[in-house]
Formats: sequence, C-alpha cells, structure tokens
Amino acid sequence: MSIHNAMPTRTGPAAYMASYLDALALVERLHRLLLDVIKDEFERVGVLEINAVQALLLFNIGDHEVTAGELKSRGYYQGSNVSYNLKKLVEMGYMHHQRCEVDRRSVRVKLTSKGREIHDVVTLLFDRHADGLEAKGVLGMQAIDDVTTTLRRLERYWTDQIRYIY
Repeated sequence: MSIHNAMPTRTGPAAYMASYLDALALVERLHRLLLDVIKDEFERVGVLEINAVQALLLFNIGDHEVTAGELKSRGYYQGSNVSYNLKKLVEMGYMHHQRCEVDRRSVRVKLTSKGREIHDVVTLLFDRHADGLEAKGVLGMQAIDDVTTTLRRLERYWTDQIRYIY
C-alpha cells in the first residue's frame, strides 16, 4: 500500500476552501505565466518595443474595430490599464484611432498592418501551444473542453456576484 492510498481524503468546508484558494492562486499564476511566455516569444523573434499585455491586447482585438469601453465590458481589461495601453499602441503605430461619429467622446480603434504583425506572432505562438498540448498528451480535446467549461462557469459565478450581490 502506498502512502498516498493510506492518507485520508480531505472533505468538508475547510477542504473545499483550500481547493478554491489553490484554484485562485493557479489562475493568477497562469495569467502571469502566459505574459512571460509571450514576452519570451517576443524576445526570441526580436520584438522589443511592446510588452506582453499590449501584445495580448492586439491579439484580442484582431480584426475588430472597438472602443476602450467595449474591451472593458468584454472583461478583457481594467479601465486605466486599457486606456493607457491603447494610447501607447496608437503612438507606436500599432493601432489606428478615429472618433466615433455617433458619440464624439468615444474613440474607435483597430489594428494597423504593424499591429496585425504582432497579432500574427501571438496567433502562431498559440497555434504551436495547442498543437504541442495535444501531441504530447498534456490536454486532449475532452480535457480542454472540460477546463474551458469549468472556467466559464467560474466566470459566470463571479460576474453574477458583481452584478447582483452589491
């Protein structure tokens, strides 16, 4: 009998709380690790002008034309963070900006060809990761679907807490 089989399984509210806190810490670490992975890729290909957060912003915008408010409402970014990064990306030539004709206070942004190049670098990186995860048996189709479903349920729960509890 191995030591793992001899240890009692933790159950009850304290065990659930410990697992929940582990999951929260893991989500936070994974986000930081994702930014590090993007940063490493950019160093490898010689893109040093923008940071990983800005690259992820360009990736998430993709072919869309959006406002900062739309990015915030989709839950991608915090207010001042997205405004600052959009401004920097426009200044560096990665994005076009144009005043919205309906609401002159609002500015719509979209990628320039330079921004599209960054989007493509991140897309290729994620393509390689997806291929590697599947090919090495890290996460098969069912497992990635299960992870995604679980994270969406957690997202929905947290969103409901923000909207209905306070």
